[in-house]
Amino acid sequence: MTLALDAVNRALDREGWAREKLAAHAGRVVRLTIGPFERRFAIDADGRLAPSEGEPDLQIALSPLQLPALLASPERWSELVRSDGDAALAATLSELASTLPWFVERALGGALGPILGQQVADAGRRLLSLPGYAAERFGESVARYVRDEARLAVGATEARSFSDEVAALAARLDALGRRVDALDR
Repeated sequence: MTLALDAVNRALDREGWAREKLAAHAGRVVRLTIGPFERRFAIDADGRLAPSEGEPDLQIALSPLQLPALLASPERWSELVRSDGDAALAATLSELASTLPWFVERALGGALGPILGQQVADAGRRLLSLPGYAAERFGESVARYVRDEARLAVGATEARSFSDEVAALAARLDALGRRVDALDR
């Protein structure tokens, strides 16, 4: 997590406005849980993040399966992330998360140039959204298959009704056969 905190702090070094927002929550500890992994970090007076072992003021949990979706669409924070604790700090982190694509685009633009950096960032977002897109399409296909095949299948009530009709027809045929035999004699 130290590498991740270092990367976040490097990004924050270039964004004074983001550090100001975090500095308002100086001394607060956040516990971040992604699946089985858990890390705690504290916010210092300069709005930077540091590892911490303190009691968390805010607990944030995210499924590892939802992480790509969050990285692709940080505006879905409230849908994908569970938070418990300091609501003001959670709102600040949500707001900062929504600017994540801008940080990435800016970093890639600085390294690769503005046009190529934007294209690489867009491609990355599309790749991160691919698992969610595939799951959605698979779910729709399964639902459509079940819906279409359900019309071909016969329900228990219909099967019983059909069976009763066949039994009645068989009884009528037997009776007709007896009458024909009687006429033959």
